[in-house]
Amino acid sequence: MTLSRLVAAIGAGVLLVGMTACSSTGGKPDTSGGGMGAGTADTPRMKIAMITHEVPGDSFWDLVRKGAETAAKKDNIELLYSADPEAPNQANHVQSAVDSGVDGIAVTLAKPDAMRPAVRNATGKNIPVVAFNAGQDAWLDMGVTQYFGQDGFIAGQEAGKRLANDGAQKVICVIHEQGHVDLEARCAGVRDAFPAVETLNVNGKDMPSVESTITAKLRQDPAVDTVLALGAPYALTAVQSVGNAGSNAQVATFDTNAALVDAIRNGDIQWAVDQQPFLQGYLAVDSLWLYLNNGNVIGGNQPTFTGPAFIDATNIEDVAEYAKAGTR
Repeated sequence: MTLSRLVAAIGAGVLLVGMTACSSTGGKPDTSGGGMGAGTADTPRMKIAMITHEVPGDSFWDLVRKGAETAAKKDNIELLYSADPEAPNQANHVQSAVDSGVDGIAVTLAKPDAMRPAVRNATGKNIPVVAFNAGQDAWLDMGVTQYFGQDGFIAGQEAGKRLANDGAQKVICVIHEQGHVDLEARCAGVRDAFPAVETLNVNGKDMPSVESTITAKLRQDPAVDTVLALGAPYALTAVQSVGNAGSNAQVATFDTNAALVDAIRNGDIQWAVDQQPFLQGYLAVDSLWLYLNNGNVIGGNQPTFTGPAFIDATNIEDVAEYAKAGTR
């Protein structure tokens, strides 16, 4: 199924008219006209806040936001997007959304304990909350109605099996945000299926530091034959580190972006684990529209998985056109 058909199937029954605007990290609407052309529902206008743990410059969140914008246009929603890599600031954004009287909230739960009070305050005021991308083990306890994403541990296990089949001998799993529950789960899953893994923590807010930390590790330990990144920008940086260290290590990763497509094409990166961030953003917003307008809940108190799947040289052309358009 093509992406356009998927969007049409999820949002069946809406009329194709007009567009609405989305917001920047400050939570105020802009006029960027992002997202894909889909149409606008004839249901009453509503306001949805989306709060993520985005690190500035991480292209993963461009895909999430594009999906959210697409659903917002179709559903006649004013989308207020805000983000901060620090959990206390994310919680403050949630509280601000509650105070402003939004109709619903979509939120990531990378550090659930810090987010719990604000999320519970929202649900206590009968504001429906959905979670996506991170926090799969915590969302139900917070009164969140739905969750969209991949199981980080299972995705890690699949990556570990792939590494074993590739003949890897020693792997470093690069965590770019220490304490992020889903990133930690990915590396734990890798280790469960492929024990010869060492975790390497880097400062994902400082890409030169990421490059130098990986380079230093490769120089210090020539036995490392694979660098496994947990995000596309960090994988592309790891390719630089391999060259700078004079290493023969291969690079694989979780998540994709347009630049990663070319890196897989030319063999700089072996494969990527795809969790479909566009779909996560789309479903998070569209599910709130369905809940608010028809009482629908997706998943039956179980997470709705958007991954994992592998993208490699055998299927890269299947997603290349979508990546170029900024949706994969």
